[in-house]
Amino acid sequence: MQAELSLTGAATRIDGPLLFLRRKLDVGLNESVEVIGADGRARLGRISALDDDFMTVEVLESTQGLTLSETRVRFHGEPLHFSLGPDILGRVFDGVGRIIDGGPPIAAHQRLRIEGLTVNPAKRAMPRDFIETGISTIDIMNSLVRGQKLPVFSGGGLPHDRLAIQVAQQARLRSEGADNFAIVFVGIGIPHDTAESFRLAMEKSGALARTALFLNLASDSSVQRLLTPRFALTAAEYLAFELGQHVLVIMTDLTNYCEALREVSASHGEIPSRKGYPGYMYSDLATLYERAGTIQGKTGTLTQMPILTMPSDDISHPIPDLSGYITEGQIVLDRELTRRDVYPPVKVLPSLSRLMKDGTGKGFTNADHPDLANQLYAAYARSIQVRVLASVVGSDGLTEIDRLYLHFGDGFESEFTNQGNERRTLEQSMDIGWRLLSVLPDSELHRLSDAQIKANIDTVREAKHA
Repeated sequence: MQAELSLTGAATRIDGPLLFLRRKLDVGLNESVEVIGADGRARLGRISALDDDFMTVEVLESTQGLTLSETRVRFHGEPLHFSLGPDILGRVFDGVGRIIDGGPPIAAHQRLRIEGLTVNPAKRAMPRDFIETGISTIDIMNSLVRGQKLPVFSGGGLPHDRLAIQVAQQARLRSEGADNFAIVFVGIGIPHDTAESFRLAMEKSGALARTALFLNLASDSSVQRLLTPRFALTAAEYLAFELGQHVLVIMTDLTNYCEALREVSASHGEIPSRKGYPGYMYSDLATLYERAGTIQGKTGTLTQMPILTMPSDDISHPIPDLSGYITEGQIVLDRELTRRDVYPPVKVLPSLSRLMKDGTGKGFTNADHPDLANQLYAAYARSIQVRVLASVVGSDGLTEIDRLYLHFGDGFESEFTNQGNERRTLEQSMDIGWRLLSVLPDSELHRLSDAQIKANIDTVREAKHA
C-alpha cells in the first residue's frame, strides 16, 4: 500500500544524488520512492541506507531545485520493479526502463524486481552450444558459449564501442532455435553522441528489431548508472526464462558503473578499499555477472558480453581483476594492434574462453575446430617469440623455420585478426586458419592429426600449386 509523507523539516542534507532524511516511517531497504520538489515534479528514487533515526534516499534524477524545507517523499511500499512484455524488442529505453523512442507504452505482461530472479544454484545447467559473433579471433580462438559471461577488456580510445555494435549486428545461433535469438544492448554512462550512434547503427542494420536498447547518458545521475544494468538484465531474464529466448547481453562500459559505485559509496561515507573503490565491489559485480547462465527446465539462456576499459591499460586494476575472478575468461584488446590499423585489435595470447570446450567441436561447430584453434594459438605464440629473437639478432640470424613462423605471424595479424567490418562465418574463419598454417611444414603442426593435415592443409597447398 502506498503511503505519502510530507518531509517538511525532515530532510537534513542533499549531497549530490543523495537525500538524507530523519526516519519517520517504518520503511524497508531498497524500497522505491518518489521525491517531489516545490515544482511538483516527481523524481524516482530508492532507499539505500537506514537506521533507527535516519535514512538515505538515492535520487535517480537530478536533485537540482530540491530544497530541504519543501521536499516530500512518497513511499511505494515495494522495491523497484520493471513492467515488461514481449514487445520490448525493437524499443529504446533510458537507464531506468522508461521509453525514449517516442513510441507507445509497453503492454505489460509481468512486473519483475530489478534485483533479479531467485535461482536455486542446484538448478543451474552447464552452458552449452556456440554463439557465432562473425569475429574470427572470437569464434575460432575464444568461442562464446550460450550461458557464458565473457568480458572484453579494453582501454581508453580503443574501438570497443565499434566492436560492441558489430557483435550486436552480427551475432547469431547456428543450431536450432536460431530464430529465437535476441540482443539486450546496454550503454552505461556514455556521451550523447555515442548513444545516438548506437541507436542509428542498430536501426540502419535492422538489428534493432531483435534488440532491447538501454541508454544511460553521462549526464544522468550516477545512482541511475548503478541501476541501468539491473533494469537491462531484468529485461533479459524475462526474455530468456519467461519467453524462452536465447539472449545475448552486451554492456558497455562497466568501468563507468564501477566509477559510479565509488562515487556513491564515498557520498555514503563508507570506508574505501583498493584505489578508492568500496570493499564490496566484488560482490556487487557478482550480482550482475551471475545473472547469466542456463537453468534446468528452461528453454532460454542468458549470455553476457560486458565491456570494460582498463584504467591506464592496467589489467591488474581492481575492475578487470575482480571481473576476471567472476567471469569465464576475457577478450583483451591491444593498443599496439590499433596503432597498426588492425581491427578488431584482439590480442589473442592473453585472451581466454574457459567454456570454449563445452560449446565447440563435433555436434556444436566443427570436429576440427578445437584442434585448429590450438594449433593457431601455438604457432602464433612461437611467432611472437621469433619476433623478439629477430629484434636482437636480425632476420638474417634466423633459421629457415623461424622465418616461416615470422611469415605466419604477419599473416595471422593481417589476414586472420584484421577483418574490418566484414562478417565471417565460422567456415570462412577456419578456411583462413588452414591457409595460414599451410606455410609451415607438417613437422611443426603438432596439434593436428595426420588426417586433419591431409584433409585440410594439403588441400590448401594443392590449390596454391594448381
